[in-house]
Amino acid sequence: MASISSPGLGSGLDVKSIVNQLVALERRPIDKLGLEKVATEARLSSFGLLQSYTTNLRDAAKKLALPGTWTQASVTSSDADKVSATVTGSAGTGAYSVSVTQLARSQSLASSSFASSSTTFGAGTLTLQIGAWAAGAPPNFSPKSGSSPAAVAITAGDSLSTIKDKINAADAGVKASIVNDGSGARLVVRSVSTGEENAVRISSSGDASLNDLAYSPDGVPAGAMTETLAALDALATINGLPVSSSSNTLSGTIDGVSLTLKQVSASPVEINTSSDTPAMRKAVDDFVKAYNDLNNYITEQTKYDPEKKVAGKLQGDTATRSLQQQLRSMLQSTSGASATYSSLSRVGIEIQRDGNLVVNSTRFSSAISDPPTLATAFTADAVGDANDGFAVRFTSLTTALTDSNGLLERRSEGFRSQIKRQEAQMTSLESRVARTEERLLRQYNTLDSNVGKLNSLGSYVSQQVSAWNNSKG
Repeated sequence: MASISSPGLGSGLDVKSIVNQLVALERRPIDKLGLEKVATEARLSSFGLLQSYTTNLRDAAKKLALPGTWTQASVTSSDADKVSATVTGSAGTGAYSVSVTQLARSQSLASSSFASSSTTFGAGTLTLQIGAWAAGAPPNFSPKSGSSPAAVAITAGDSLSTIKDKINAADAGVKASIVNDGSGARLVVRSVSTGEENAVRISSSGDASLNDLAYSPDGVPAGAMTETLAALDALATINGLPVSSSSNTLSGTIDGVSLTLKQVSASPVEINTSSDTPAMRKAVDDFVKAYNDLNNYITEQTKYDPEKKVAGKLQGDTATRSLQQQLRSMLQSTSGASATYSSLSRVGIEIQRDGNLVVNSTRFSSAISDPPTLATAFTADAVGDANDGFAVRFTSLTTALTDSNGLLERRSEGFRSQIKRQEAQMTSLESRVARTEERLLRQYNTLDSNVGKLNSLGSYVSQQVSAWNNSKG
């Protein structure tokens, strides 16, 4: 028993120490549950990482299951300063000679000079519309399909600067600005988009002063603004075939490739497309890494260290073992998706003694020289599982494992439920221990009081006996 530190008032017993030691005995089941709860929380945390690694594998498999992964292309330009190229879709192997004879340009109009941007105008309307001007006398204007005239209301006294702002606010496909060229302020109106179909007509009505801000060669009045830059289409040849475009970006002219025309070229620019095998290899490498990360994590979490006599947090866990077995079985299975590549090892993805995967570069390089055939081995999605591609199979398995009703989530929920039960048991035991401590304190305080009374009575009797003896002497 511990040394007396707080004796009872009557007995000298260390009531507090006695009760504390008895309560400590009562708390042993709580302490044990606490350790078990900590261990369960650690397993739940480890299992959470296991889910994360499995999700990474699922995402890597999904990418390999996409047909687009195996149709990726790369494109090069012999002179990107004149013609640049980017891959926009599935582009086969090809070579294209591109000559640029004219770049697309937007139309620009300018008014005559005014004293300043504060010059005012009378009331009326400026009507703007996008379309194409055809040569002729007078030229013929054809509104662009889908466009509508935009009417800009001018109030008497509006300045040139105010009219510029109103034109811009109309969102009519043009951009207005004021240029001071030394002779005065000019209103400049330029089409937002390039190409002959994106020229502009500006007609006026109302006060005659607004005719100074109009450009309408096919109407009366024709307008006083002049064309400073004509709208132009881009003109080029691709392998000798003429092409034109309202934009300097040619999309759809070459399958899966977008060309950007930047300069007129004195000599042809060579554009070459080919399969992007490095991107395909990276997708495979990402899958291999994701699998190895998961395999190594499982190995680490389920091993036993005989020297430290410590077991991994997931050693003996049935869900972890089931996951590992399913993945290994999937790796070793054959598929009827491709007659050429019936197993992953034939593709060049080989299993090592430790369960990890490695890519045999020689074998994989041979396989990737024929992307369509290799793609079938990974992406085929048949009615029967036996004929599904490798990536489709792994995607199906890992998706089933990680979804809300899958093996991994069910096991995690089991851990969470176990923690809740342990917490509930601990709470219940804490209440029982508190009641036990209260009872013990009450009992020992009563004992202390009774012993004190007995001690007092003993002292009294001793005093009386001593007094009686003294009186007889």
